[in-house]
Amino acid sequence: MARIYVGNLPYTTNDQDLAQAFSQFGTVVSSAVIKDKATRRSKGFGFVEFESEEKAQEAISGMDGKDFEGRTLKVSMAKPMEQR
Repeated sequence: MARIYVGNLPYTTNDQDLAQAFSQFGTVVSSAVIKDKATRRSKGFGFVEFESEEKAQEAISGMDGKDFEGRTLKVSMAKPMEQR
């Protein structure tokens, strides 16, 4: 499986919206919009997991720099926590 980072999301985007937007590139295994623990408000980024690295790369190519609900997305391979 391969996980991608999706940044600059509108604050109204939820997990289902994120999965739907990226499902055109293949089966979305999981999607998560990251939220502030205290306020539960979106932090404006999330992650999408695909079955294969190939599908993840297609999603990056297809969505990086694209407009999504008025915001320009920043999409890349997700980095493991120790590499951030």
